[in-house]
Amino acid sequence: MLRLSEPASSPHLVEGRKIYRGTALALVAPGSTDEVAAVVRIACAHRVPIVAHGGNTGLVGGGVPDRAIVLSLRRLNRIRDLDPVNMTMTVEAGAVLQSVQEAAAAADCLFPLSLAAEGSCTIGGNLSTNAGGTAVLRYGNARELALGLEVVLADGTVIHDLNRLRKNNTGYDLRNLFIGAEGTLGVITAAVVKLFPAQRARATAWVGLESQAAGLALFRRFRQQAADSLTGFEFMYDIVLQFVFRHTPAAVRPLGGAHRFHALIEMTAPDGASDLAGRMEELLGAALEAGEIEDATIAASAQQADALWFLRERMSEVQSIEGGSIKHDISVPVSRVADFLIEATAACERAMDGIRVAAFGHFGDGNIHFNLSQPIGMDKAGFLAEWGRFNHIVHDIVAGMGGSISAEHGIGLIKRDELPRYKDPASLVLMRRLKSALDPDNILNPGKVLAPE
Repeated sequence: MLRLSEPASSPHLVEGRKIYRGTALALVAPGSTDEVAAVVRIACAHRVPIVAHGGNTGLVGGGVPDRAIVLSLRRLNRIRDLDPVNMTMTVEAGAVLQSVQEAAAAADCLFPLSLAAEGSCTIGGNLSTNAGGTAVLRYGNARELALGLEVVLADGTVIHDLNRLRKNNTGYDLRNLFIGAEGTLGVITAAVVKLFPAQRARATAWVGLESQAAGLALFRRFRQQAADSLTGFEFMYDIVLQFVFRHTPAAVRPLGGAHRFHALIEMTAPDGASDLAGRMEELLGAALEAGEIEDATIAASAQQADALWFLRERMSEVQSIEGGSIKHDISVPVSRVADFLIEATAACERAMDGIRVAAFGHFGDGNIHFNLSQPIGMDKAGFLAEWGRFNHIVHDIVAGMGGSISAEHGIGLIKRDELPRYKDPASLVLMRRLKSALDPDNILNPGKVLAPE
């Protein structure tokens, strides 16, 4: 049954960073794809904007409504099919990521998409933003994990393309139009996602580093010698770790002594007999002899490994406690990650005395969350008013290195007006043509990704 409610005080009006607050005409919670299609047809007939919502964990203003119907997909949360031989799962868009992970595990499989918001974000949102996370290095981002989609178009037409095939050359790949489109081209209602063998062996290490270049050298060593067993390689500035310790009483220091930079490394394998801990020790020992690392510890149990990952997962949350935070979600070629960090850090520190560069991210896929915390004692509003200036500083460096101003969070509202400065003009023209063709009345999440003309 379709559910309609008054959204005046709904959390659907505000995203996690609380930068934008929207207004909604209604909150609609359909329970099936047919009901989603019915809502969209009504909205289309009356040219009423509609914004699809999952877990509302977005970070770029992509889900904030502007006098629109909020279409909550949280009731579309069924797992329709799980095939452990074909290694696929067909799941509805409102299913919470963690529940999908758990369903895969119950079938002795792995769904590898993993990010800090996995307890509340949904598969539809993950696909609509082409989410990344901590395992992209080995498994790819959301786009690489999807085989087929079910999508409701702007006129209420339903595309039934829940393809479970690895090979299917039957014309245009329509799936990739909607993945990463942030709900501006269609409403994803279900997807077929890839599964992988369950990982029974695991080795996790925390490493202290002297420099960004040392981090890149260490990553290169692990990528070349650990190959497919390397699942995660996270890099962080020490100041972010200090934020975690300052605001998290349960956090345990992984290493003694002071280190300017840190890495969190994980290796996994489906063979429980694999001696990954021994291999991790060999690689770290060689790195120590080569002068690439200062110190390291290897988790002796699953509990210790989880405690190391807890430090990483807290990094986004604690920055807000430190005051204003100007955030950048960028990517550059992996070979340029250290160069970017060095150049962008120096440029931002020159631009404002006392600014605290709190960078961390997914070193192995070139994605850095280059966040800037306000100088101690500075007015928060005054600091955040500098967001545009620091965007140009950071994004110009990214563009000069052949990178992207949005690696995994999307464009939404917060980067919409930045996009024409860095996107190929011909690509922008084609994007507008696609939007016009699929959504001629501009009712699907209007004003996001592409600025009004």
